[in-house]
Amino acid sequence: MSLHVVAELRALPEHQDRLRTALEAMIEPSLAERDCLSYQPFADPNDPTHMVVVEEWAGAEALEEHFTTPHFRHIAGVLDGILAEPMIIRRLIAE
Repeated sequence: MSLHVVAELRALPEHQDRLRTALEAMIEPSLAERDCLSYQPFADPNDPTHMVVVEEWAGAEALEEHFTTPHFRHIAGVLDGILAEPMIIRRLIAE
């Protein structure tokens, strides 16, 4: 059973472009991971500081492995300096 992830991020206003760039840079290396089925960032058209990433992974173990990759560790460091509030991560499965 696959695992869907919805991550919500809100940048400080002066870092909204940096957030978009950082999330777009995650697409290719994330999709290259063996168990990543999809990875797509979305921008909120009404709030340029708000972005949502919708992901699908083969399972919980795949997501945990993702959190240990160099590209995830890199973006985690970037996010520490540009987010206005903590990231919200929702893990969802189909019933």
